[in-house]
Amino acid sequence: MKRIICVFASVCLLCTNLSAQKGLSFEGKYDPTVVGEKLAGHFYETLREPGSIRSVVGYPTVCAWLGSLRFAQVSGNEALAHRLQDRFNILLAKEFEFLPHLHHVDHNMFGSLPFELYLQTRQIPYLECGLRYADTQWTLPYYANAGEKAWAEKGYSWQTRLWIDDMYMITIVQTQAYRATGDTEYRNRAAREMVLYLDTLQLENGLFYHAPDVPYFWSRGNGWMAAGMAELLSVLPTDDPCYERILEGYRLMMKTLKGYQRKSGLWNQLIDKEDFWNETSGSAMFTYAMIAGIKAGWLDADTYTPVVRKAWTALVDHINGNGEIDSVCEGTNKKNDLQYYYDRKRNTGDNHGQAPVLWCSVALLK
Repeated sequence: MKRIICVFASVCLLCTNLSAQKGLSFEGKYDPTVVGEKLAGHFYETLREPGSIRSVVGYPTVCAWLGSLRFAQVSGNEALAHRLQDRFNILLAKEFEFLPHLHHVDHNMFGSLPFELYLQTRQIPYLECGLRYADTQWTLPYYANAGEKAWAEKGYSWQTRLWIDDMYMITIVQTQAYRATGDTEYRNRAAREMVLYLDTLQLENGLFYHAPDVPYFWSRGNGWMAAGMAELLSVLPTDDPCYERILEGYRLMMKTLKGYQRKSGLWNQLIDKEDFWNETSGSAMFTYAMIAGIKAGWLDADTYTPVVRKAWTALVDHINGNGEIDSVCEGTNKKNDLQYYYDRKRNTGDNHGQAPVLWCSVALLK
């Protein structure tokens, strides 16, 4: 009898997954392969020529590069994968002065990129490059201040700031390190850090203020949390001591976000403010997190598939003929000023928005 019940449960789960896959299939300009080709192609064109990188490679570029590599792999576009790899090789060999320094949470996340190249090619130099960034995120430097030392003594990254952006920046490099090495300490670091941030910063409605002293639900900041939880849950086993806490925080956030989706299909620059403008980077991150949740079974497919379909089609409608998405909030520091968030520039082609749309393409194709 137990065997019959188990088989029945497995069949039900399979049917649910197949239903989710069908509900998340798109055609024409909404086909994730079409969208991914546009955005990944545009990204490569912006960096194709040696000398196109003129400053330290920032995290928005890393996020778009990572998304482009993952898209190339999942779509089977070997030519694009080789081009992206060759461009990275130029960075390592001839433009190394533009590699990020190992002293800030936004810089250390660069390691997620060489880890991805290692996962796709198994070339050791990429692994060694990634490990420098992953390991130094937990290795206390000699110049650390008292606050950084206190975090390290508790077992957390010395780069801990309790800013919500961190839960993508820390999570992505540590989970990539785990994927590349199989060393569970990397996964465990990210999980413990995520629980700290959830216990400290998540509000009763599941959302997060931009910072404890900035009481606004900034879309992209919340998007970093949503995407970070999705990345981490994808590598955590269900018996991990942190799994249930992270899944609880993730589901609570997704439930609240579902209620704040606008008629347009997107979410506003400040999530709960009806008079704010639709913002695409945060919306794409929420969409990515929901796609991942539906496909992994963390979210009910019948409930969230309509949300994703509406969001994805709205996002694609914001992409122009050059493969650039509009209405991307410019880089934003935390500031306790409502008008400051309303007045942020609405960029087009900004990698803060390009990257998560590529993540969505990858998640839809998986």
